Parts: sequence; C-alpha cells; structure tokens
Amino acid sequence: MACIQEQTQVGETNNSNKSNDCENSFSHQSHLTKHEKTSTGRKPHQCPECRKGFTRKSSLTVHERTHTGQKPYQCSECWKSFSQKSSLTLHERTHTGHKPYQCSTCQKSFRFSGSLIQHQVTHTGQKPYQCSECCKSFSSKSNLSVHNRTHTGYKLSQCSECCKSFSSKSALSHHERAHTGQKPYQCSECWKSFSQKGSLTKHERTHTGQKPYQCSECQKAFSQRCSLIEHKRTHTRQKPYQCSECQKSFNQKSNLTRHERTHTGLKPYQCSECQKNFRHRSGLINHERTHTGQKPYQCPECQKIFCDKSSLTQHERIHTGLKPYQCSECQKNFRHRSGLINHERTHTGQKPYQCPECQKSFCDKSGLTQHERIHTGLKPYQCSECWKSFSKKINLSTHERTHTGQKPYQCSECWKSFSQKSNLTVHERTHTGYKPYQCPECQKSFRLKTTLTRHERTHTGEKPS
Repeated sequence: MACIQEQTQVGETNNSNKSNDCENSFSHQSHLTKHEKTSTGRKPHQCPECRKGFTRKSSLTVHERTHTGQKPYQCSECWKSFSQKSSLTLHERTHTGHKPYQCSTCQKSFRFSGSLIQHQVTHTGQKPYQCSECCKSFSSKSNLSVHNRTHTGYKLSQCSECCKSFSSKSALSHHERAHTGQKPYQCSECWKSFSQKGSLTKHERTHTGQKPYQCSECQKAFSQRCSLIEHKRTHTRQKPYQCSECQKSFNQKSNLTRHERTHTGLKPYQCSECQKNFRHRSGLINHERTHTGQKPYQCPECQKIFCDKSSLTQHERIHTGLKPYQCSECQKNFRHRSGLINHERTHTGQKPYQCPECQKSFCDKSGLTQHERIHTGLKPYQCSECWKSFSKKINLSTHERTHTGQKPYQCSECWKSFSQKSNLTVHERTHTGYKPYQCPECQKSFRLKTTLTRHERTHTGEKPS
C-alpha cells in the first residue's frame, strides 16, 4: 500500500492503500489513515481540558493523564507507577539489567536509545549543540541546557534541607545524598558503595584494570578522564591554576588548593587519636599509621617495610643508586628533593631556621628540630629491644642494628658489609686512597679525622689526658 504524490486519474479505480500526498506504503489501512493525518496536519482529537489537538486518539489518551494524574502502568518489582507503557518498559530495565542498545564500535550496551546516541558521539567527536552565548559545543542537548543556566543564573532545583540551589535536577540529587548519607551505587566485586554512579564507574576500573583514556602524545593510558587531562599538561607545560597570594602556578587544581594552605595555615585533617592537624589528607593517613603500627609498603629488594609510599620510593633509591635531583650550581646529585633544597643553601648561605633559645640558625628544619632537643633534652626515639632512647631517628636505626646484626651498607669493591654508612665511607678510602683531612701545619693528609687530630699534637706538643 503506497502513498503517492500524483492524484489518481479521473475514472480510475484505486483499491490500494495509498495516500495522494507522498510515496510511503503501508500494510494496513489504519496505518495509512494515521499517516495521512500527519501529512495534512489534521488533529481531530482534542483535549477537552486544554484544547490541545492530537492526530491520534492514543496520544490524546496519554495526554489526558497529565490532567487526571492517572498512572495505570505499575512495575511488578517495586510498584512504581507510570502514565505511559513505554515509560514502564524503560523503567523495568533497571531491575532486569536489560540493555538492548549496543554500540557497534566498542560493543558497550545501554538501556535507552538516547544514551546510545549520546555515547556514539564520543567516538566521532561530534558536538552538534552549540551555546549561542559563548559558542561552547556539547555532545548532547541536555548538557547544553544545563550549561545555558550558567549564563542565565537560573537554578531549577532547591535543596529542602539547606535551601542551596542547583541548575540541574541530577546535581540536586547528588547533593541531597550529602544530607541523607545514601549511597545507592554498589560495586558487585567488593560491595563498596558510592553516592554517585560516576564514582562507581571509576572505582570498578580498579578491579578490571580498564584504562580507556589514552594520551595521543606518549600513548600512556589512564582510568579517569581528569587524570588524562592533567597528564597532557606535562607535555604542554600548561599550568592554569595560579595562587592569588604569590602567583605560583600549578597544573592541577588540587595542588593549588594544598599550596594555598601554606598561606592560610589551614589544617583541615585531624587525627582522632591525638587531635594533631594536617594540611593534606595523605599526611593524616600516614600519621595514623604511627598509632596503628601499620606499614603496608614493602621493599621487594630487602623486605623492609614503610608506612607511606613516598618513604618506600626514596628507600628504593638506595638499591638502584638513582639520584634524580641535581644541583644547577655544582651538578651534585641527590636522592631526595629535600636534600637538594638543603644543599642549595650551602651555595646561597641561607639559613632560614633559627633556634628561639640560642638564635643559632640552620639551613634545614630537621637540623633545627634536632638542635632544639639539646635544650629540651627530648629523646623521642626509643629502642623496643632495650628501651634506650635517642634524640635522632638515624641514631636509633644505627643502634637497632646492634641487636639485629644487620649490615646494609656493602663495599662494591670487596663486598665487606657495615652497619653504618659512615663506616662504609671511611672503608672505601682504603681502596681509593682518598685522604680528605689535611694538616694545616705540614700539609700531610689522612683518611680519618681522628688520625689528623692525633698528628696535630706532634706540632702542638699537647698530651691528651
């Protein structure tokens, strides 16, 4: 049954289901009748409440429910009701997990055809919806609508708890969970719950190992889009986040936020055990392990364990010999960035840390902290074996080796081992012949400082008591 544009000739008999307006064909007379109404624009079915017209009676019936509030289609799983059968069908997929719409490019499945259409744009890169105000483009009409509210200032939804307003209903829903504590999205692998679906999706990648976002410059892959965006700045050198206080720039907003606390002195993270405050959450997590004794990071080389990852990374350089930080003045290399910063002060002569007791200055904070214990007598590092206390952590570490017999410092020349690094340094001079201590009187050189001290007495005539 075809719908043809040409009028039938006078006197001809037309027994087929064809329209006089176009070339569409139909298998049933009723379908042709409905089609003809859309072609002619005729809307014979009118709502008695608001006088709105419809081409089909079924469309009028569905519309009338907006006035009556009738919802005849009920979900057998959760008893939620709907005014249209199609809405019920879409809803039921949340229970069955049925996703009939599949992307032909990556085989990802979706519950709704609209979701598939929006997803397919991520492959083409197409953004057909453009903001008339700032010309920014979007892949979906809904995203454009939400964006437009940033120009108009219109905020559609308001939180009944705190009266905060939001430009989209979804943003309000996410916010309300901060009050209710609701976490409706649960990981099927470890049962961890999340307040937002996007957070669950990101979390699930920790189980699957999926890294869908790849850098076009170096092909490095990431599990999160924001991580890729931040990574790309390492290639472009872009630092879009600037501190309003000192104009220092950062490539990540989180780094700027942490930096700003150095100006404000804000320490928002507090230990529930001892009430000590920290600027960064990572600092709090590492500190809490001093209470629990937890040390989750282990060196694969010597099995030594650490309470934080950065300490393990720094320790591993002992085995690899890696010294990534170089002084621009004398090209000396350092394992740790803090070591380089402290070293650079030997060139500038800067000593920013001053003892409030005796006004002695130090080039690094740890030097000041250790010095202050001379005044306080504090010895915070205690041996768990014999309870002997020390003012410096390194002295405790050295002492503990007298109990364990551990000798981690080994000579690369003869493989002799030592419990202290200073002993290894002195020993290595027997191989190199290096004699750094010189007598100012006769210029004779010595490997050990104690040997120089004894030698100097031959000039002074001093006799040690």
